[in-house]
Amino acid sequence: MRIATIAELEALYGSPNLASTAKVADRVTPEYRRLIEASPFLVLATAGPEGLDCSPRGDAQGLVRIGDDRTLLLPDRRGNNRADSLRNIIRDPRVALLFLIPGSGTTLRVNGRAHVSVAPDLLASFAVEGAAPRCVVVVEVAEVYFQCARAVLRAGLWDPGRHVDPASLPTPGAILAQMSGGRTGGDAYDREWPERAARTMW
Repeated sequence: MRIATIAELEALYGSPNLASTAKVADRVTPEYRRLIEASPFLVLATAGPEGLDCSPRGDAQGLVRIGDDRTLLLPDRRGNNRADSLRNIIRDPRVALLFLIPGSGTTLRVNGRAHVSVAPDLLASFAVEGAAPRCVVVVEVAEVYFQCARAVLRAGLWDPGRHVDPASLPTPGAILAQMSGGRTGGDAYDREWPERAARTMW
């Protein structure tokens, strides 16, 4: 049986309690600032004419700079040059961010609108080892709230005993070789990846 209306959904779940609604802020509060500053990893969700996209973003602690209590600054570090998130933001500024903090079950969600900046001074301020990002995603905060730890606890995300052995998984090189009919990827891709990643990290 499919739930097809909001009324049916609300009948199933009831109303959220005070703890679920009182935590929502329209700005970065001092407590939420501490969570953002502790996070080295987030997932950036965007929407565009082709559909939705979720992109992982990681950096040293200080992944996101807090410009003020309504502005977050996210440098676009080196990646695969698909620029899916950036293409979406240019056409539809709505964004959502999900911050994770290693060792903590608490996650933080931010909803807002974003634009892409290439202001030279801003780019230079995010340089690492002499390499500046190509752009910075500027997020105008609309909502900030923490998510309880149940999902992280159920997943055992930070429990070493639950970690998967990478050797049991298909490698990027193997996936690329299969998907491209052998035109790219393979063992050479996997062998060269650690050195290439280190050389092009920033």
